[in-house]
Amino acid sequence: MLTPASAAALPMGRSPAGAVGGLGDGSATIGLFSREPSGNKHRDGDVTPTAAREIPGKHGRADWLGCGLQRFFLFHMHVLSPPHPGSSRRHEAEHHTHSEDDPQALLEEINDLKKRGLPMSGAQLKISANAHVVMPYHRVMDQLREGKRANKIGTTGRGIGPCYSDKVGRMGIRMIDLLNPRVLKAKLADNLNEKNDIFVKVYGFKNYDFSEIYKEYLKYGRRLKPYICDTALYLNQEIKAKKKILFEGAQGTFLDIDFGTYPFVTSSNATTGGVCSGTGVPPTKIGQVVAAFKAYTTRVGEGPFPTEFDKVMNECIRSKGHEFGATTGRPRRCGWFDAVLARYSVIINGATQLAIMKLDVLDELEEVEIATSYKYKGKFYKEYSHDLDVLAHAEPIYEKWPGWKSSTREVRRYNKLPLAARCYIERLEELLGVPIKYISVGSKRDEIIIR
Repeated sequence: MLTPASAAALPMGRSPAGAVGGLGDGSATIGLFSREPSGNKHRDGDVTPTAAREIPGKHGRADWLGCGLQRFFLFHMHVLSPPHPGSSRRHEAEHHTHSEDDPQALLEEINDLKKRGLPMSGAQLKISANAHVVMPYHRVMDQLREGKRANKIGTTGRGIGPCYSDKVGRMGIRMIDLLNPRVLKAKLADNLNEKNDIFVKVYGFKNYDFSEIYKEYLKYGRRLKPYICDTALYLNQEIKAKKKILFEGAQGTFLDIDFGTYPFVTSSNATTGGVCSGTGVPPTKIGQVVAAFKAYTTRVGEGPFPTEFDKVMNECIRSKGHEFGATTGRPRRCGWFDAVLARYSVIINGATQLAIMKLDVLDELEEVEIATSYKYKGKFYKEYSHDLDVLAHAEPIYEKWPGWKSSTREVRRYNKLPLAARCYIERLEELLGVPIKYISVGSKRDEIIIR
């Protein structure tokens, strides 16, 4: 949904350059990767991805595998990049407590990566024993609920919301339960006793067969067993061993269930606060926070979008920026950079550095604009409002800046950027009050400027 912003968090005492260095310039400095929240792309993976995710490329995460061959991997559930050539460290990824997993989709992605020659053992991937499992009835419930709503929220229909509802309702099935036939049997029977009544009596839908689901998910448990562990304990042990860890936010701030454009949000906490509740790593261990913003704003699905372009400009930027949902392929809505949203995101995430992504998408424009406030019913709003009427009907107040009308794709040093591009970057930095450390100007690993 709305881009500002996702955050990459580093444990205390770690160099923020490491968050990008292991991905952007070939130096291997990050030992472990963790993603929160995860799942099968709650909402197409839209909103500004984290610096670590976006830096490699617009079409998915880029990874270099032997002989200088560049391959692009579009991940729906996994995290970050596999090992980079020349890496002296083992890169590991993990799903954790504050996530939900669709085991079928997860296994399909694991198998796909294995076919591409990537190591996918329990040393590379760790799944939290406490991660909640998306069940078949969650996906159907998601679609049936959306079908009954007068005001659609734009769900992907992959069962994320209903899965979280069961978690909060204390009836969810976790990864660890797939390894215990007795527990899985008891939980599934209780759930279907209720779910089947709802499906039949409320939606006129069919019953679900207990035996079929039970056997299917026991099979998933056997296949996923090598990856399932206590990831909170594991991460804290690795921090104690002085490992460098990057926590990747899978969604942006305004998808956050508490601080986002509710109800057009995901079902979990997508801000940096979710790192601690999701991984079991205490806040005292979090050091640097890199917030990533696109050089413009995007949103997928329904919901308010104050700075949205007109139809022609939307198509232009969408095409240049390859703005389509990673999971469903839905076209993203595009608009000017919204400093009102961005400032709020910086505050609640505690950002210590910023990354501006896709600057090159704006290369050919005569003029670029930045929304610095809103006007609604005669009142000016310099700060973000949670009132949906304000967000839906406010008039953005823009600053207009000259475009640079030249390609930035080959630029690797900040002082070599066109003057107008530097003025734009420095104005964003001034408005947000946090240093901009990273600027991406293309889809390849080396197409990034580190200030």
